[in-house]
Amino acid sequence: MSITKLFNIKYPIIQGGMVWVSGWRLATAVSNAGGLGLIGAGSMYPDVLREHIQKAKRHTDKPFGVNVPLLYADIEEIIKIIIDEGVKIVFTSAGNPKKWTGLLKEHGITVVHVVSSVKFALKAEAAGVDAVVAEGFEAGGHNGREETTTMVLVPAVRQAVKLPVIAAGGIANGKQMLAAMVIGADGVQIGSRFVASEESSAHQNFKEAVLKTGDGDTVLTLKELAPVRLIKNEFYRRLSELYKTCPTEAQLKQLLGRARAKKGIFEGDLVEGELEIGQVASIINDIKPAGDIVREIVQDYYNALEDIQRLEKYRF
Repeated sequence: MSITKLFNIKYPIIQGGMVWVSGWRLATAVSNAGGLGLIGAGSMYPDVLREHIQKAKRHTDKPFGVNVPLLYADIEEIIKIIIDEGVKIVFTSAGNPKKWTGLLKEHGITVVHVVSSVKFALKAEAAGVDAVVAEGFEAGGHNGREETTTMVLVPAVRQAVKLPVIAAGGIANGKQMLAAMVIGADGVQIGSRFVASEESSAHQNFKEAVLKTGDGDTVLTLKELAPVRLIKNEFYRRLSELYKTCPTEAQLKQLLGRARAKKGIFEGDLVEGELEIGQVASIINDIKPAGDIVREIVQDYYNALEDIQRLEKYRF
């Protein structure tokens, strides 16, 4: 089944459900433009999630979904809210999908799980999910320990499972979307590009920091806890100094503290915050409405497709 038919959307473009970024405004803007918007439950208390779902239902008549990290402390309440509010699409991540997929599907919910390896893709398929997101090493935020790039992961997962495969990690424009689909993806999930949108709930300081991020300015770190890709800043500098001492997990947790991602992304503290973003930030140059971003990606995709069809130099 195609991604557009699975989600009843116009374009096979899914907006990542990012913490402190993906509220109802961003999700509905993407859905109204023909993609699939996701509310990011990972940074929301249960009552806040319910409010965002209800506002999304009032601002779009198009499909939208919720991204749920399965390690969430209030996971049972979150799942109940999703069911009670009639959400029809759920993307799960950071945990075993086996526990909740059956219950969600019993309520007519389409379930997609985010994976970073073939092994986890096969487990997700066995759990009964409807599709998988193959998220490569380039992606921002919490990431897989395998460090497999999108270019390698997508065809490997495509070869291993019969499910629709959605590519994620290092995708911000139509050319990259076309490349992902050529190597086996049925659609794409895009996060970092939508951080730099007007509807993103990220702090303006963080959005502007993303625009200034160049090649090599992000790094995957904290693998002993939960691997995360972030912008190198003062917090990362202190973390690097701590790594020189061969720290214990307890020492890493002490330095990390609590709510550091909120401090950086939502509150705009560029010094002490955890500034989570993907490698593709290096080619993001402006902040614009999310709907314009969707339309720009689609147009770039078709332009790239026409270019490929015209370029004789690719014949051998």
